[in-house]
This record gives sequence, structure tokens and C-alpha cells, in this order.
Amino acid sequence: MKNETSMTYFYFLPFSGETRSKPFIMSFFFLIYVVGVLINSSIITVICLEVQLHKPMYLFICNLSIVDIFYTSVTVPKLLHMLLSGNHIVSFSHCYTQFCFFFLVGAAEDILLFIMAYDRYVAICNPLHYHRILSYRNCSLIIIGIWTVAFLNSVMFVTSILNMSSCHSNVIHQFFCDIKSLTKTTCRTSQLFIVITFIEILMLAFIPLMCTLISYFQIFSVISKMKTKESRKKSFSTCSSHITIITIYYGAGLLGYFIPLYSEVLDIIFNTIYTNIIPMINPIIYSLQNSNIQSALLRLVRGMCFLEQVSRPVSK
Repeated sequence: MKNETSMTYFYFLPFSGETRSKPFIMSFFFLIYVVGVLINSSIITVICLEVQLHKPMYLFICNLSIVDIFYTSVTVPKLLHMLLSGNHIVSFSHCYTQFCFFFLVGAAEDILLFIMAYDRYVAICNPLHYHRILSYRNCSLIIIGIWTVAFLNSVMFVTSILNMSSCHSNVIHQFFCDIKSLTKTTCRTSQLFIVITFIEILMLAFIPLMCTLISYFQIFSVISKMKTKESRKKSFSTCSSHITIITIYYGAGLLGYFIPLYSEVLDIIFNTIYTNIIPMINPIIYSLQNSNIQSALLRLVRGMCFLEQVSRPVSK
């Protein structure tokens, strides 16, 4: 970012600079971070260890948990450092690095949620060709493609921001570097930024969401034509967790980005939900609504308890 006022850093004032609430805020974010990382790590471990979960749907769930860990790791540790040290100064390079990684995982999750919807579409609407369409090779290529597109998108976005001029106040009322906070500090936006923002919204938000909705329209059409109630219930149960996550994710995202620029309190609340609460509840939703993951988690816990008992020394 070109700096017309010779500023070299941003000064963050999260939560309106309240000092009395710091212990509560720190405890809240630390708890969310630890719980989110532990639950998502458990999901990843279970899927990697359990052979019966080596299927396309669980491969995508595993990558979703990786994305969720990155989401919180990009934002929370720096916030906790600021609250603990009292140093709210963040250099331009650190801010743009955080922004780069945040957009990387954001783009990856947008595409991944659509791919998960496509997985359910193939499983329900075209089950005979499921293993051919979503073979191990194809799924590996899809995952590589997701992260490659997300990385290139993030690099382009950061490049477009570096070409903008910063001339307003360098004080940011937010707990991490996001696009709304950075645009508040600029006096004019570059043409490249406008073009890339339009492409971003179209390719990584609107199109995946529309394709997801079309997939579920086809899925519901097939489910409604099933003869037995048990078949309809079983088919819908495989989609329910993903539908819940899609609703929460896009709902919070749309509300967060459509909040007026002057609504700083609401902006922080929705950013907290979007970047911390959702990554924590995603694996909970999947584990509560997926019996295979529940069973695998129970076996993992029992195995750990058994090893702990075996490793205890026998008292004489």
C-alpha cells in the first residue's frame, strides 16, 4: 500500500479499547481458540486413522477442519498477544500477511463448501457413478485445485491493496486485518482492486453459492421421489449437517459485509462469529449429525483411555 502520510504501521483498537473487559475478552477468545483447535484436530485425527472414513465426503470434512483451524489461528493468537502485552501496533507487513492468509482460507472454504454440496449431489442423484466421478485421484486433484486457486486469489487481492494509497487515520477498530478495515484507511481505491473485488464476489461467492443451491434443488427433487420414508430420511440426514453449515456460514458472512461502515460494534460481533464461532461449531455439527464420525471418535477416546490404563504402573 502506498503511504501518502509516511505511516508504517496500523494501531488496532479492538472492542473500543475497553481495558476493564480485557480479562473476559481474553478468556472468551482463548477458550474458543482452544476448543476449536482441539475439536477440529480430533476430527482430522479420526478421519486419518479410521480406514472406513477414507471416503470423499470425509476427505472434504477433513479439509474443512484444516481450514477452520487456520481461520482461528490467523486471527486469535495476534489478538491475544495485543491484549496481553498492551501493544496494539501492527506493522503493514504483518497486517498484509494476516490479510493474505485470511483470504486464502476464506476462498478455500467457499470452494470447499460447494464441492461438498457436489459430493452429496453425486451420491444421491448419480450413486452408480459416485466412485468413478469422485475417485481417489479426482478428489486429490480437487483438493490441490482448491488450495491453488485460493492461494492465487489471495496473492492477487493483496497485490491490488498494495497499489492503493493510505491517507486516512491508521487506527483500525477491529481485532484483525480485514478488507473493510483496510479500505477505511485509504483515500482512493485502485482500478485493479475494484476489478479483483468484482471477480472475487462473482467467482468465489456468488457462483459457488448458486451452484450449491442448484445442487440441493436437484437433491431434494430426487429425495421427494423416493418411495419409502426411511430412504428419504436417510438421504436427507447425509445432507443436513452441510445445509446447516452453509446457512450459518453464508448468513453470517452476508450480514457481516452488509453492515454499514460506521457500525463498528456490530462489525466486530459478526466478524467474531464468522472467524471464530463458526470454525468451532462446524466440527460439532458434523460430529453430532454423522454417526460414523461419532463412532470413530468414541473408539479413539476409548483407545486413549485404554492406553492410559495400561501405561499406569501397578501399585504393590
